[in-house]
Amino acid sequence: MFESEVQIRVRYAETDQMGYVYYGNYGAYYEVARTEVFRRLGIHYKEMEATGTMMPVLELKCKYLRPAKYDDLLTIKLLLKQKPKGSRILFEYEVYNEEQTLLNIGETTMVFVDMKSGRPTAVPALIHEKLDPYFSA
Repeated sequence: MFESEVQIRVRYAETDQMGYVYYGNYGAYYEVARTEVFRRLGIHYKEMEATGTMMPVLELKCKYLRPAKYDDLLTIKLLLKQKPKGSRILFEYEVYNEEQTLLNIGETTMVFVDMKSGRPTAVPALIHEKLDPYFSA
């Protein structure tokens, strides 16, 4: 299993009239976590796309347990519980506030797609190279 964390401070513009983080922003928080964690591993979306592979979202799940509020420092924990296989990768997320209260859980299933054909393609070798060591028996 692989896990890593990213911190994000809630900006005023991300809240609704009640002072809570607007529900639609959680998908963006998940994206920041994926991008930054991959960058730390040496995997860059921009470079992957330059080689002709994109990674669109196939499915997004999001469950709100407690509200996040303006100026909260959130910790987004990204978990890969399963080794990527075929053309898909499943990311799981846990969002905590500074008191370590679990606020939100979510998942995104991403699909590796050949940008020329628009069809699913195998998980790139670089992804396997960087992640496979976390899933050794």
